[in-house]
Amino acid sequence: MKILYGVQGTGHGHINRAKALIPILREFVEVDVLLSGYNFHMDLDGGVDFKKRGISLTYDSKGSVDLFETAINLKPVTFMQDVQSIPLEDYDFVLCDFEPVTAWAAKLAGVRSVGLSHQASFMSVKSPRPYKKSLLAEGIIRHFAPCDEYLGTHYIRYDNFIEPPVLRQEILDLKPTEGNHVTVYLPAFSHHSLVSIFNKVPEIDWEIFSPECEKEYHFGNTSVKPVGHIPFLNSIESSVGFLCSAGFEGPSEAMYLNKKLMVIPIKNQYEQLCNAAAIEELGGDVVYEVGDDFVARLRNWIRFGKKVELPEVCDIRYLAQRVIALGAGTNSTVIPEIPLKATGTSL
Repeated sequence: MKILYGVQGTGHGHINRAKALIPILREFVEVDVLLSGYNFHMDLDGGVDFKKRGISLTYDSKGSVDLFETAINLKPVTFMQDVQSIPLEDYDFVLCDFEPVTAWAAKLAGVRSVGLSHQASFMSVKSPRPYKKSLLAEGIIRHFAPCDEYLGTHYIRYDNFIEPPVLRQEILDLKPTEGNHVTVYLPAFSHHSLVSIFNKVPEIDWEIFSPECEKEYHFGNTSVKPVGHIPFLNSIESSVGFLCSAGFEGPSEAMYLNKKLMVIPIKNQYEQLCNAAAIEELGGDVVYEVGDDFVARLRNWIRFGKKVELPEVCDIRYLAQRVIALGAGTNSTVIPEIPLKATGTSL
């Protein structure tokens, strides 16, 4: 069996999930990888077979999705050319992590597809939503990367096709302690604006990781560092808490490490509003607007904020079995014996 794995490059969660899953999948099937996006700062280990422009979101310096810039960056002709360029006749099915090129290529070609992503969990009405639902955003989530079958990931199992978060091994291997700093990852905000805020809360140190920072610098009780794998792991391992956007992977890691958690959902990003609703239900702190009271809220969170516990993490081998079984057209978790197209041998 040979599959094409489409990975959305915008968002560390998609890439880190692929890094964990691909080696396990390759124990059973052949896997080619397509990575799309033009607004990301990480890459996949071990090579990528196809790179496409895809669709990415653009952010302003105040933590919002810039709808105008996002619209300008859409290239519909290029997108359709990318969709039509995929040699789907070489694959038994497509695995799609909220990646639109492979999803639409499979749909138009009539090739079976399996959607594996956090966004797939929103195919269930049981997954938390904000008080004010957006029908437009719900429609975009459903049609951005449409698939035949779905496997979602979420903080807890809200439905029978939803698995716990896939955490990278480096996080699972950490031995958390509680130091005197907060780890910060808010890539949609300018690190300069964050420094000016955190300097008003001198009773604790702040370690900011920013994709805009090229060289580490310090100002008062705040340090700003380039996005880096090992430095981030060291920081969050010994932090007292984690302040981040309301993505999926970062909060999941903080919950696993039993850290205080505060999130700021990116404006105009509906998925993050859904995550924020779930985090509030689990006891985390959510800031919807960085206003005049933000410094006071930070101080209150440092003193009284709750540690949020993650009930369980994903069994990556079981997840791989579910993916292959769904791709083969069965709900069984027993991996079917399907010939490899390239060699004609069985699994």
